[in-house]
Amino acid sequence: MSMGARLAQARRSQNLTQEQLAERLGVTRQAVSRWESDTAYPETDKIVRMAALFEVSCDYLLGINEVPAGDKPPSPVTRLLQEITGRRVLLTFYEEDDFVFCDYACILDFDGGWANVEFVRRKKNREDKREERLIPLSSVRTITILPEGGEG
Repeated sequence: MSMGARLAQARRSQNLTQEQLAERLGVTRQAVSRWESDTAYPETDKIVRMAALFEVSCDYLLGINEVPAGDKPPSPVTRLLQEITGRRVLLTFYEEDDFVFCDYACILDFDGGWANVEFVRRKKNREDKREERLIPLSSVRTITILPEGGEG
C-alpha cells in the first residue's frame, strides 16, 4: 500500500475530510490531495503531526511497518506460537488422510496460516527421519509444550 493510500485510509478512519486535515496542518486541500494521490510527499514535520493525529507511527505512514500502531493485539494462537517458536514440543498434525505424531518438533517460524516446522517422523520398522517443512496450522491437532531443557 502506498503512502498516499495509507494517509487517505488513516484520514477516513478519523472521519476527516481533506479540507479538515489541511486546516489542522496549515496547508491547502490540494496539498492533501496530492499527498493522497502520491504526486507529492508531505514534509517531515507534517508526517510527524499526522502520525500523532491518526494515532499511528510515522513508520506506518511511510510504509515501513505494515501494522498501524492502534491495531488490535495478536490473536491467542499467534501469541502461543510466538511463545513456543524455537522450543521443543510434541506435535500431532493431519497429513494425507492420517495423523503424524512427532516426539520431537520445533516450530522454527510461522506466518499467517502456516508454520515452518522441524520434526522427527517416527516410522514403523525403519529409521527415524528428520524433516523440515511448512505445514498449515489448520492441520495441527495437538501441541504439547515441553519444559525447557527437558526430554519430555
